[in-house]
Amino acid sequence: MSSANNLKKSLLVLALATTLAACSDNDNDPVVEEPVVVEPIVVEPVISEFTITFSNLTAGQPLSPLSVIAFEDEAPWSFGTTASVGLEMLAESGANEEYLSYEVALAAVSAEGAIGPGETTTVIITVEEQETLNLSFAAMLGNTNDAFTGLSSLDVSTLEVGGSLSRTTTAYDAGTEANTETAETVPGPAASGEGFNEIRDDTADIITMHPGIVSNQDGLSTSALGVEHKFDNPVSKIVITRTQ
Repeated sequence: MSSANNLKKSLLVLALATTLAACSDNDNDPVVEEPVVVEPIVVEPVISEFTITFSNLTAGQPLSPLSVIAFEDEAPWSFGTTASVGLEMLAESGANEEYLSYEVALAAVSAEGAIGPGETTTVIITVEEQETLNLSFAAMLGNTNDAFTGLSSLDVSTLEVGGSLSRTTTAYDAGTEANTETAETVPGPAASGEGFNEIRDDTADIITMHPGIVSNQDGLSTSALGVEHKFDNPVSKIVITRTQ
C-alpha cells in the first residue's frame, strides 16, 4: 500500500508541476494586439470661383482678350514701374501667353476673344481660397502703340458668395513703345501694323497714364488713326461676382 500511495503522490506532484508550468508560460507570453489602422484625414481645398464681366466703353477701340491673374501679394504690374516682358507683349500686340505665365500666379485665365466697342464678355477664374486673394486685369487698346487698360490689384478676400464688386478702368501707357501711331507700328484693325517689338523706344520705360491719341485730323499727318479712334476714360467696366 505504501508503494501505491507513493506512486499516487508522485503522479499528483507531476500533474501539479505541469499545471503550474503551463500557468507560468501563459503569464509570460506577450499579449499580441491587432494593429489599429488610422485612416488619414483628407482635407479638401476650398475652391473660390469668380465670374468677371468685362465691358468695352470706348467708341472706336477694340480691346484684346481680357487677362485675369489671381495672386497673393505681388501684382503682375503696377503704376509707375517698368513693364514686364509679358505686359509689353500684351500692350503692344494683345498677345497674353507670356503675361499669363506670371510665376507667382495662383491662377490665370484669358477671355476667349477680342472685345469690340460697346461689347461685353465674361470669363471665369477658379482658385483655392486664400487668406489674402487679389485679382489683376489687363487688356490692350488695339488701335494704339502700347496702351492697355485694367486693374493692377483688387482685393477679393472678403467677397462672399453671391457678392459683387464693380470697377471702371482707365487707359495706361506701358512705356515700352513710342506713340508714333504709324501704320507700321499700330497692330489693330485701323492699321494692321507690327505688334510686339522687343526694342523699347519709349523714353519713359515705366507705366504711366496714357495721354490719348493724336489723330491725322488733329495735325499728326503720319498717324494711321482718325478721330473715331479717340477714347475717354473710363475705358472699360469690370464686374466681379463670387459664384462659389
